[in-house]
Amino acid sequence: PPEVPGVQGAIDTHCHAHAGQQDALAVAKQASRNGMGGILFKTIAGEGTPSDSVRSVQEELDRYCEGEKIAPTRLWSAYGIGRGWSEISYKAVEEHLDDGCSAVWMPVFTHANTLMTVATRSYEPGHVANAAPIRERPLHPPLSMEEAKRAGHYLLDDHGKLLPEIVDVIHIVADHDAVLSFGHVSRQEQWMITDELKKYGHKKAFIDHPFSPFIGLSVDEMKQFAAAGVKLNFTWDELSPLLGIDPMDMFGAIAEVGAEHCMLASDAGEPLFPDSIECLRLMRAYAEAFGMTPEDVYKLSCANAAELLGVQVKEPIGVK
Repeated sequence: PPEVPGVQGAIDTHCHAHAGQQDALAVAKQASRNGMGGILFKTIAGEGTPSDSVRSVQEELDRYCEGEKIAPTRLWSAYGIGRGWSEISYKAVEEHLDDGCSAVWMPVFTHANTLMTVATRSYEPGHVANAAPIRERPLHPPLSMEEAKRAGHYLLDDHGKLLPEIVDVIHIVADHDAVLSFGHVSRQEQWMITDELKKYGHKKAFIDHPFSPFIGLSVDEMKQFAAAGVKLNFTWDELSPLLGIDPMDMFGAIAEVGAEHCMLASDAGEPLFPDSIECLRLMRAYAEAFGMTPEDVYKLSCANAAELLGVQVKEPIGVK
């Protein structure tokens, strides 16, 4: 019997395993022992590229699972634009996709929208690049939007249009049939990215944690993005005490938007949360407790992610 009943077949589309957080191999072993469908590592520790790190973990996992006579869960890597305060580079995105990354995240904690929403240690005013360890950097209160745009990343020009480099990034993601996360970009940027994706006919995209303070979508806005082909990726981060979103609100929103347009993910790895497997168990348990049918739960935690990542999954018994 599984150690963690309730996660079988689930695919985590937002897993953290960078330095000082949960161990990627340990999480992958636990996922395999419990029959999970896969893990998309948004971040991962290791030498070399994210794909190098994931390949190394997958090789070790395969050997472990062969010895245990169980099926290894599938692992995917992702590239995050702006990590380490790097400049946005179409070429860098292309190189990481060619190297095997399956997903690309738009800027997150280096984005102006983050810097104007929460206090941060991620920068020094006027210096986008900062080599000091993050815990040694001074804590700064939220910035004004203009200050945040100067200090961090912002994807639009002075006329409200996507920067040419961002247009190129979207096109190369589409050309590789990869997945795009909108990261922490502002509402105007979200719509401009959505418009560009529609022009290019690419629908493998999602908005993370729609209820978080960085995103804050209304249900009507969620419906609009869903209608445009963008999925909503709801996370344990939102339900956790850190943000405290009422599960009735979350699963009520999913019911209105439609389970076919939404996903469930952990966004776990940091010390404030349980591990990713337990977060997915909780997400599924809350979904069932707050009115989602088995068919809906299957779509939310498995089928929709599998479609984005281009893999086939089995339907569990009782789901048609």
